[in-house]
Amino acid sequence: MTSVEFLEEGASVARPPAFNGAAYMYWKERMLIFLEACSVDILEAVIDGPYVPTVAGTGDSSIPKPRSDWVSNCKIAKEMWDTLQQTHEGTTDVKRARINTLMHEYELFNTLMHE
Repeated sequence: MTSVEFLEEGASVARPPAFNGAAYMYWKERMLIFLEACSVDILEAVIDGPYVPTVAGTGDSSIPKPRSDWVSNCKIAKEMWDTLQQTHEGTTDVKRARINTLMHEYELFNTLMHE
């Protein structure tokens, strides 16, 4: 077999290398390189298995989070954006409370520095 036979299909950065049943080790290395070039996260998912979000169970255990609670169940990009924003930044009331707390801490710090 020549190297041309290996590269007949999948010789593009947009397509994975095709496995034709021969030269597995060569194909495996090319596939690992392809997956890593796409994303390290994809390579890790292939090697380690997919990441499944979990929630605290009893004791030190954790249980898989129901799919209905995953962010990826959003139907449109706007819904996903809003969910992520609320999850990581909080609602407007939470933001206001954080600002008030930080301002209070700053005032206390400033008072202590001038004593």
